[in-house]
Amino acid sequence: MLASRRTDIVLLLVALVWGSSYLAAKTATGSTPVLTVLFLRYGISAVALLLFVRGVSRRELKVGGLLGLSQAAVLVLETYGVTHTSAANAGLIISLTLVLTPLMDRRRMPPRFFLAAGLCIVAVGLLMSGNGLNAPGVGDLLMLAAAVVRAAHVALVGRLATDLRPLQVTTVQTLVGTALFAVPAAGHLPTNAGAATWLQLIYLALFCSVFAFLAQTWAVQRTSASRASLLLGTEPVWAVAIGIVLAGERLTVLAAIGAVLMLTGTTWGQSIERTHRTRVGPLMPDDGGSWGGRDALRGTRAGTSGPERTGARADLGAAPTPARRAAGAGGPAGTDGGAGRRAVGNGGPAAAGEQHAGPRVPAAPDPR
Repeated sequence: MLASRRTDIVLLLVALVWGSSYLAAKTATGSTPVLTVLFLRYGISAVALLLFVRGVSRRELKVGGLLGLSQAAVLVLETYGVTHTSAANAGLIISLTLVLTPLMDRRRMPPRFFLAAGLCIVAVGLLMSGNGLNAPGVGDLLMLAAAVVRAAHVALVGRLATDLRPLQVTTVQTLVGTALFAVPAAGHLPTNAGAATWLQLIYLALFCSVFAFLAQTWAVQRTSASRASLLLGTEPVWAVAIGIVLAGERLTVLAAIGAVLMLTGTTWGQSIERTHRTRVGPLMPDDGGSWGGRDALRGTRAGTSGPERTGARADLGAAPTPARRAAGAGGPAGTDGGAGRRAVGNGGPAAAGEQHAGPRVPAAPDPR
């Protein structure tokens, strides 16, 4: 019982850290250019991850390089988006990844799933409406675009990286991101930045990326995919709570209704997708399931088939065995330092990312 509670606390802590990443990114970009924030976030994460890596295969380099490009696209959209909208809105809109990923994965879903997706679309409209029906803000549109790109990234992770070592793939992605943002950030390094700015950057890199990845990988090996999905799925709730409590953000009546509809729609959609996946089996039975929602990114929302529970210790550097490859997927959003945010449930913060027959080691964490 004590071990189970400890695992639950770790998963909730990961969800809380991911949820806080939106406000941290928004605050950091207030004093430092967006591309510089991304460069430092990637660079610090890469240095930390290199301490754990022992050897990278040619295929891990190839796949990690490709996923690094798609992950960088997600983070650019997300980070620019959060600078122009509230942290609460960012955390809620990005969770749309959960219902978009199964569609990107081109898997037939029951009609009820599309009702849940429709509910999420209505929720996005309400979140973007502000105080009334008007043109959506640039930040909300960028977060919507980030959700779409993240869903595609998560589906790509599920197809390409399910049989690769997650730590190695993630490390390659962070190195690619570091290289991509090095040139545009070169002339804007925060040489005169205060301690608060550096603490935010270190928090984004070491906690929202490295710690979250290692912690969720450890925890997912010690609980069921469904439970992990449920706990990691609280990420948008934390994003809203932190935005309101720490940043003084306010939800209008329409936005509050949208928040409730979004949480309802993503939770319902994840449940439908998980049940459907359990019944029809994995998309690619030869490797134990190839999809990853935010689960694939975060570690519990991807693939399915396999034991409901595994007591195996998380071996981050070892290639997944067939048993370990067969596990859950899905989850809400965040996407900065792993393999795309935003998981567990149906794909994806983020996701992205989640809840199927059993837990699995993520092919790569969500890039929060």
